[in-house]
Amino acid sequence: MQRRTFLQAAAGIAFATKLAVAVQASRWETAAEVLNQASDSKQIESSVLYVRQGDEEFSRAFGQAKTANAMFLLGSISKPISVAAVMTLYDRGEFKLADPIKKFLPAFKGDGRDAATIQHLLTHTSGLPDQVANNAELRKKHATLGKFAEETLRTPLEFAAGSKYQYSSMGILLATRIAEVISQTDIISLVERSIIRPLGMQHSAQGIGKFAITDLVPCQMEGAAPESGGGDPSAKAWNWNSPYWRKLGAPWGGTHCSAADVGRFLAEFLNERGAAIKPATARMMIQNHNPAGFTARGLGFHVGKEAGSPGCSEKVFGHTGSTGTLAWADPGTKTICVVLTSLPRRGALKHPREAAAEKVAAAKT
Repeated sequence: MQRRTFLQAAAGIAFATKLAVAVQASRWETAAEVLNQASDSKQIESSVLYVRQGDEEFSRAFGQAKTANAMFLLGSISKPISVAAVMTLYDRGEFKLADPIKKFLPAFKGDGRDAATIQHLLTHTSGLPDQVANNAELRKKHATLGKFAEETLRTPLEFAAGSKYQYSSMGILLATRIAEVISQTDIISLVERSIIRPLGMQHSAQGIGKFAITDLVPCQMEGAAPESGGGDPSAKAWNWNSPYWRKLGAPWGGTHCSAADVGRFLAEFLNERGAAIKPATARMMIQNHNPAGFTARGLGFHVGKEAGSPGCSEKVFGHTGSTGTLAWADPGTKTICVVLTSLPRRGALKHPREAAAEKVAAAKT
């Protein structure tokens, strides 16, 4: 009798566990259906949805994405990943946020540059533009990251450092160039050894690393940003899908990752695991460092309610990418949401990545 009772109890627990998992999974089905419909209509060629809440995970691939581990070009989600690599040097005491840029890059001086600090670079308040004026020419010539940095060092500031907010990919580039000077290694290697390996991101690379270009999901170029070659039929040698760009490893947009690996990266900050970044530094990176009236920014991260989807808490942090990617983590609900697609951000008035992420945020419990 006792054995029968035990077996019944065990069966009940197993059933309850399966039911809980099924209920949990069903909560994300409405988000998955958004991407499924976008795939069926041929709007999006490839996409992957990854959600984690507490100990529960949900992951699904759509369209031409062969598996949930498909690797996408992240676009600007590359920025917080690259900045995290920079901040591992901060953890070692190699620099301070208040250090002037010219301390490590002596050519960055004069015409207001002397007052610009590393923190200004990381919070998009340095006065540097998003892209250098000759961005297209540099890409046509297959310029190195070093050449981009040289051009940025010569680029006039558009306002006094700290006086305004202006999104700046070139600011992130100079921050990583400082890390290269300090570490005496390139940003591709620094991201690999300080972020990707410690976090167990097995389907990720700054550039393409050990992977082949055929392992990577192609971007749909219709509607792509002009600076990426969108709308220019002659840009195939340097656009998002070109071997040149895929291998470059640009810290402002050249990282490749699976959705689950982006989730692992965000979990380092959400859960303060300390595997790559010290917990105190992780907390600092996802706090707003900009004055009232400026766009809220952490260090490399977008922070505050605008960083997430409607329904997220004010503590949410994350980033999006012009290649059609979105990722956020909400400490308020312990939820991580990653939507990677091949459709550029400008490719749709209401991008399915936002619609899917909104469904995730709405299914908080």
